[in-house]
Amino acid sequence: MIHTSKYAPHIVVVRPGVERLTAINSKAFKEEVIALIEGGASQLVIDFKEVSFLDSSGLGALTGVLKRIGHRGDLVVCGLNSDVTQMFKICRMDRVFKSYLDVDAAVQAMSESL
Repeated sequence: MIHTSKYAPHIVVVRPGVERLTAINSKAFKEEVIALIEGGASQLVIDFKEVSFLDSSGLGALTGVLKRIGHRGDLVVCGLNSDVTQMFKICRMDRVFKSYLDVDAAVQAMSESL
């Protein structure tokens, strides 16, 4: 389901691989990203460029991933379209997750903070 790319030695970009991250597929998304974390990934950029819709289950999965990383690393999001941005704002997740325009901006900011 997910697609990953490594940027810099410690940063992994994750693309959900679906157009809609909902109750139907959010559990699989969460499990796959957690497997990355358990494999040693600790600096994650979730790229929502190809995601046109996100529901509360998708946000819940993302929050679960953030909790799993804990203080060992960081998780940021990028590529949010207007609908996904609106969902983040409605659920006040825009206060929880750092958001960037695109992968390059997210990777640069994350690299500078390491």
